[in-house]
Amino acid sequence: MGLATNREAGQATVELVAALPALALAGLIALQFGLAGYSMTLADGAAEAGALALAAGRPAKTAVREALPGWAEAAAEVSVEGGRVAVRLRPPSPIPFVADRLAVTSAAFAKRPAR
Repeated sequence: MGLATNREAGQATVELVAALPALALAGLIALQFGLAGYSMTLADGAAEAGALALAAGRPAKTAVREALPGWAEAAAEVSVEGGRVAVRLRPPSPIPFVADRLAVTSAAFAKRPAR
């Protein structure tokens, strides 16, 4: 009975070691999608800040940049066309092409003040 228990324990250890890379990959994928969701929330808020600034007659791009945390400023692209403010944001990622593929875009609209 003691010999069978040692074999089973050894097999369980091997199975655990074999499963660790798959578990780590699953965790990394979940983290990356979580960061993409967080980036979408940031892009939404920044686009809204830009539209509110536009409606108040202030520069939208400046308001968008001020609404983003430091790391996101460099990862954001802002476009303003008429009353539409669009923010494209790449989430943080250790693999650059993944960040490009998971980039999120949010837009907000505002009526420009009469001049």
